[in-house]
Amino acid sequence: MKMKKYTAATMPEAMIQIRRELGKDAVILRTKELTSGGIFGLFKKKRIEVIAALDPDVTNGSHTVQKTVISRAAPLPKAEKVSADKDLSAEIAALKQEVKSAISNQTRHYALPLQGLYDRLLHNEVHPQIASELMEHLLGNDSDEDAEQVLYENLVKRFEKVQTPVQFEKKFIHLVGPTGVGKTTTIAKLAAKSALVDQKRVAFITTDTYRIAAIDQLRTYAKILEVPLEVAYSLEDYKAAREKLADYDLVFVDTAGRNFKDSAYVKELEHTLDLHHEAESYLALSLTTRAGDLSEVYEQFAHLPIKQFIFTKMDEASCYGGILNLIQQAHIGVAYLTHGQDVPDDILVPSASYLAKSVMEATARV
Repeated sequence: MKMKKYTAATMPEAMIQIRRELGKDAVILRTKELTSGGIFGLFKKKRIEVIAALDPDVTNGSHTVQKTVISRAAPLPKAEKVSADKDLSAEIAALKQEVKSAISNQTRHYALPLQGLYDRLLHNEVHPQIASELMEHLLGNDSDEDAEQVLYENLVKRFEKVQTPVQFEKKFIHLVGPTGVGKTTTIAKLAAKSALVDQKRVAFITTDTYRIAAIDQLRTYAKILEVPLEVAYSLEDYKAAREKLADYDLVFVDTAGRNFKDSAYVKELEHTLDLHHEAESYLALSLTTRAGDLSEVYEQFAHLPIKQFIFTKMDEASCYGGILNLIQQAHIGVAYLTHGQDVPDDILVPSASYLAKSVMEATARV
């Protein structure tokens, strides 16, 4: 869909320009009355600004789309400002009626070409407020670029604001998060990459003593990598393990997965770990979790020094709007994405453009 802004002395003149350049299938997205010129506030000239769009799919006949206008568009000029041209007067009257119909229809907020994008964003679990902001940016865009390209570029900018190069700056790397998100497998991937690719001396500590299987799983990874593993049942055990492993470059700390919608479990973490001294923490969240639940979980961890997010199970998820929601909510970036069970593979460091494409591609599947 291509959009263009027109200015004219009257609405009929603007309609003539739009018809001439975009044809009869053009859609009116917004109208606004402007004032310009004048001396000391006097003799100002009034003009009409109209943003119109043309969807190539409509002109090619691949889709049947009914013309509509934005429900929140500025009121059209009063009828007395319209010239006597009967055809144009009738068209303006019809447009006014469409405005009234759109306002009465609370489920439609945008002209159909943009409404499709908006609905797809919502289906992809992008928060309605963020989706609305993205649509407003599209409406304010004056370029001839395709709307989806403009949306993509806006998403890239949003991710760029929080994405920073991934670098472990502290010795002790904590991975925290709810149960079932794949923390143990993810921490094994991070340790394997650090040991095999970055040539770091690594070790493990686990505080996940609620599940025997979790300890056995991490012990298996430790044997494969030929690195030590310490099990901590209390804060004292954890501090002792830290001292024992002080000579290692990086120590990856696996934590218990609990129902972190309950703040008591998060406080329990603070009684088991030293989250501040020579440590940095990453919040692991599964993309198979509903976006609203992801936000709730983050709120429970928000008072902790979370450096970045790690999103898991990308290969099992059908939508990625939750990523966008959380980086906007927390103002921190995404360190890693995981997309499978293979260790040390199936993990990547996403760029801003990769994250934007992921949101767009998931949206396009709707």
